[in-house]
Amino acid sequence: MARFVLIHGGGGSAWDWHLVVPELRERGHEAVAIDLPTQDPSAGWWAYADAVVDVVRERQPVIVVGHSLGGFTAPLICARIPVDLLVLVAAMIPSPAERFDDWWTNAGYEDSGSDDVFYHDVPADLAAEAQRRERDEKAKALSEPWPLDAWPRTPTRYLLCRDDRVFKAAWARRHARERLGLEADEMDGGHYITLSRPRELAQRLDAYAGRLRDSRP
Repeated sequence: MARFVLIHGGGGSAWDWHLVVPELRERGHEAVAIDLPTQDPSAGWWAYADAVVDVVRERQPVIVVGHSLGGFTAPLICARIPVDLLVLVAAMIPSPAERFDDWWTNAGYEDSGSDDVFYHDVPADLAAEAQRRERDEKAKALSEPWPLDAWPRTPTRYLLCRDDRVFKAAWARRHARERLGLEADEMDGGHYITLSRPRELAQRLDAYAGRLRDSRP
């Protein structure tokens, strides 16, 4: 059994993971999705991290999974509590002192040019509900420098989505390699993989947990 902590992306909420959580529990794991304080204008990056730590403090060590903009928050958890594994899913990888607005240019972001970049492969009813639940990003975190001096020493995996129209697969492979020296793992699906392929995503996360378990003495 592993303990998964699931962090949503920009404009999202814990609901984004509502289909993945039961899939992980069916596989014998604990799983909790966190709502970040994205609508609190006073919330900085460490407030985002604390929102996670306050929920999971008694569940450590954990596997932390960050989706999309959640890639800015997920590594901060590793500086607060013991984390066995950090998994970035179709995620942004920040550099020390980097601001959100600067990340796009610094990372050499490539726009896909598509109209529907988020929900193109999500069932229509789920896509409509996701859009209804979208939240404005009002927190000051997005204007703050990312606060770590270096990437945490926590083992890290990057999982890209081959059909992603936000972070195209070729760009994501390069991003993981340039920022972390990682060869990305890959699966089919678009950016909102948590809604379009929750079972397959849970299978991938379960496999990560299994490898972690098997690697222990």
